[in-house]
Amino acid sequence: MRKIHLLSMLLFFSGITLLRGQQIHLHCGKLIDCKSKEIQENMSVIIQENKIIEVRKGYTQISPEHTFIDLKDKTVIPGLMDMHVHIEGESSKTRYLERFTLNDADVALRSTQYAKRTLMAGFTTVRDLGGSGVNIALRNAINQGFVEGPRIFTAEKAIGTTGGHADPTNGVRRELMEDPGPKEGVINSPEEARKAVRQRYKNGANCIKITATGGVLSVAKDGQGPQFTQEELNAIVSTANDYGMHSAAHAHGEEGMKRAILAGITTIEHGTLMTPEIMELMKQKGTYYVPTISAGRFVADKAKEEGFYPKIIVPKALAIGPQIQGTFAKAYKAGVKIAFGTDSGVSYHGDNANEFIFMHEAGMPAMEAILSATVTPAKILGVEDQLGTIEAGKIADIIAVKGNPLQDIKTMTEVAFVMKEGVIYKNE
Repeated sequence: MRKIHLLSMLLFFSGITLLRGQQIHLHCGKLIDCKSKEIQENMSVIIQENKIIEVRKGYTQISPEHTFIDLKDKTVIPGLMDMHVHIEGESSKTRYLERFTLNDADVALRSTQYAKRTLMAGFTTVRDLGGSGVNIALRNAINQGFVEGPRIFTAEKAIGTTGGHADPTNGVRRELMEDPGPKEGVINSPEEARKAVRQRYKNGANCIKITATGGVLSVAKDGQGPQFTQEELNAIVSTANDYGMHSAAHAHGEEGMKRAILAGITTIEHGTLMTPEIMELMKQKGTYYVPTISAGRFVADKAKEEGFYPKIIVPKALAIGPQIQGTFAKAYKAGVKIAFGTDSGVSYHGDNANEFIFMHEAGMPAMEAILSATVTPAKILGVEDQLGTIEAGKIADIIAVKGNPLQDIKTMTEVAFVMKEGVIYKNE
């Protein structure tokens, strides 16, 4: 694979020499710019360095000083955004053992492959919602050009309570449990909550992730009960706001969701047991819903596979996993704001676009599903002036799929072209 970087003095693509400042012209058979809800035909997008400088009706004239990419048989779309991934790891039969066998360097090197798979699937931006802290180094390495991957906004480590879903010592021998605190992302008071948020800020996090309820994949019995007091949640969200960070809450059960929404959380993740009352509260508060149907379906399937998960997880996966798609359908119909998210890392990295299929199956029109993965995440991340649409002045994050996703949503899994910040990483 060759890639074009327009900030370099001399690079080559398909035998063409590119000079600094030279333009790339994309000839697009179909264009979904996400600025409007209509598909446009026979369009040209002109890129210089890392920016889109013009979007023009018709095809620009071929001339020696420009580089042309022929996408006339494809649909061009803004780079996609997944608002819930765990980029450091991936589900496997050995994942729980690997907590004790992998070093940070092992985790970091593996994560580079997960990052590349994600980018090749058309996702140029992701929100990473919790890992070991290696995610900070991965984000920085991608930003500095050492690793190929999506732009990462990361929570660093998730914040939980003692024994809660984000307690990193759940399920280990007692002499290994110790007593993790705010530094490790475990809190038990409003004061510790504030310290944990400030520690994430100090460590370089872009946002805050909490585990408002029990979870499916933690080695603990409870998968849905509330795990923070209202005072603790208020302290987390208000401190995150003070430091300019938005916040996300893993939540399956109703009470934990309610407390997080009342505290002012930005997004609810999973939301499995969401009730009509919770949906109304989310609409009142402007809270976004990130459904992660992919993860629900994945854990439900893998729970039937002998030995894939520890036995304590299996009944939770079978009870919670199959419900998420139905909850999404109800929330969408009720008018809750939806942002695209998969929980990749639970499901496999690179399969992110399957979420479009699941959302469409549950009643969301294809165009709205695409907007949930472009315009909406850009708003949540506070980068709507830079990303989310294809228009002059925006960063050149652009992909192309092989068919027309408005006619067949499955074509979102058939990505043939990927450009991030004016660099071409894939061109079939």
